[in-house]
Amino acid sequence: MYKIAVLGDRDSVLGFKALGLDIFPVEGVEEGRQTLHKLAKPQAGSPAEYAIIYITEQLAQSIRADIDRYKSMVTPAVILIPGKGGSLGLGAQALQSAVERAVGADIG
Repeated sequence: MYKIAVLGDRDSVLGFKALGLDIFPVEGVEEGRQTLHKLAKPQAGSPAEYAIIYITEQLAQSIRADIDRYKSMVTPAVILIPGKGGSLGLGAQALQSAVERAVGADIG
């Protein structure tokens, strides 16, 4: 059974634990990068343990190239969410880009 992970600063991810999601509070960019790759890594011939990885926009802004590695993969789906500082608009931008790729045109 697949799991859902939430990755970002402690204050932003802590509330997701009450929903039963696995949280991964990270202190810095390098720790965030390493944790993302660990969560997305396939397990001994089977797909990754986590089907969805939510990442705060603040962290995602710093590890964009690492996140891009997973865009074309079925799992994990990497989804950007606002952090404690509010939205940076990156999640909406990523969604619009995905829709444009799927539809073949800008629908906004």
